[in-house]
Amino acid sequence: MMILQQLQARLVVAATMVGWLAAPALSGDERNLHPLAESYVKLVLAVGLHDSDYVDAYYGPPMWREEVEMTKPTLAAIRQRAEALRAALAAGNFSAADEMVQMRHRYLDRQLAALEARVAMLEGTRFTFDEESQRLYDAVAPTYGEAHFQGLLAQLENALPGEGTVTQRLEKFRRDFVIPPERIDTVFQAAIAEARARTGRHLSLPEGENFTVEYVKDKPWSAYNWYRGNFQSLIQVNTSLPIFIERAIDLACHEGYPGHHVYNVLLEQHLVRARGWLEFTVYPLFSPQSLIAEGTGNFGIVVAFPGEERIAYARDVLFPLAGLDPARAAEYARVLSLTKQLNFAGNEAARRYLDGELTAEAAADWLNRYALMEPARAKQRIGFIEKYRSYVINYNLGERMVEHYIESRVAGDTARRWALFGELISTPRLPSDLK
Repeated sequence: MMILQQLQARLVVAATMVGWLAAPALSGDERNLHPLAESYVKLVLAVGLHDSDYVDAYYGPPMWREEVEMTKPTLAAIRQRAEALRAALAAGNFSAADEMVQMRHRYLDRQLAALEARVAMLEGTRFTFDEESQRLYDAVAPTYGEAHFQGLLAQLENALPGEGTVTQRLEKFRRDFVIPPERIDTVFQAAIAEARARTGRHLSLPEGENFTVEYVKDKPWSAYNWYRGNFQSLIQVNTSLPIFIERAIDLACHEGYPGHHVYNVLLEQHLVRARGWLEFTVYPLFSPQSLIAEGTGNFGIVVAFPGEERIAYARDVLFPLAGLDPARAAEYARVLSLTKQLNFAGNEAARRYLDGELTAEAAADWLNRYALMEPARAKQRIGFIEKYRSYVINYNLGERMVEHYIESRVAGDTARRWALFGELISTPRLPSDLK
């Protein structure tokens, strides 16, 4: 009884620190998992001391971070504790628990397995691209050869006017669709407002949720959502390279509504606050959680702006705000639809580069030829691959897996699509659950 009282007291303290009025009542199974979840959070924070990119967000009890910073466990100690924690998880019997608790149990185990893999990498272990993605993200991207992309390029070649290579023609074609720098914020704010309105009609979001937008330069990514807790995010947009008109809707949805911002908000609302699952106050970037986050972020664009609705909104609202010709919106959308089929070329460049089959220069050339990235953008992408490695699969493979999971269950029903999407981003599902 004393141990239970101490646990409840710790929950009350933790709840107060993250702004709750009171600690939620936990079931017996949840109480059994809670100390293990606390240990998991501390291990993630400990890895963050050795890898500055690892902890993407943390809004849990400050005293846990302070404890980790004071003790500064070594990588070897972290690995041993992770192994012991997974053994403790395996020893628990949750077969009679409800589905959510069973998912929580599997989630903790798989996230810890990914943590062990990341620690091994920090200690010097080198996995192949596919081994790494399986261990970190619970998934492996399909492999495509050059013939696959050459076939897609042949289709695109017929759709693009002019002379030169397909890449050169696409680059010239897209110049007409760049958002002027002085209009970027106006266009983004309009897209964000529309994405938020569309999301709000289908998903119930907590009062006061919000995010701010900053424009930055010289980053390896095009945009980033930094979740702060208390239903607040900071979204940074990289303006080092030209921003094309389609990115307004893409980033408004992917980073904001119903993407990363909503994903983190709903996890905080439904799992952290409602159920006291403090493991969701920390987000380890190199983990299965990222495939769900990036996959729903990308598929959320389609959910919010399906088919012709996206073209119509861009034509009627965003093109005029950007000072672009609305009459060309449909033409531009057709070309983008063809180029999207090439996005797995980026995975191939990363796989071959990280597995030592291509140099950085050759990988950039691959991106230029098969992903149709102009040299500056290909160079930026190589920087992303060097920093984040097999993380690249989370965008396209993640979107494909999320799309299959949802569309195979909704039969084209818009309301059901939104409901299942909302359920997915409010529960601890793993990539291997998306079948």
